[in-house]
Amino acid sequence: MEDYSLGMVEGRFADIVWQNAPLTTAELTKLCEKELGWKRTTTYTVLKKLSDRGLFENREGTVIVRMGKEVFYARQSEAYVDRSFQGSLPGFLTAFTSRRKLSEEEVEKLKKIIEEQE
Repeated sequence: MEDYSLGMVEGRFADIVWQNAPLTTAELTKLCEKELGWKRTTTYTVLKKLSDRGLFENREGTVIVRMGKEVFYARQSEAYVDRSFQGSLPGFLTAFTSRRKLSEEEVEKLKKIIEEQE
């Protein structure tokens, strides 16, 4: 199973790329220095790590997105439900709502999602 998790710092880095891509590696280095206090080598190391995982690509000095934020977090959610609830969305919702009551607005949004899937 692929790893669809990001540590806190990786998440902040990924957000920088998602918000600014495409961008040059020089631009990314400057943003990471400003936002994260990183040196160039740290930026390149994390970029390589997340590129190896399929999120980004450094194409001739330009960083591009290979997996968008929404897709990444959707896959992360799917992996969590698969791992923790044997793929059962009703099982997840039962566990989620056992300690937290849904608002009327949330219930209506869920109903709409279900109707659209039928």
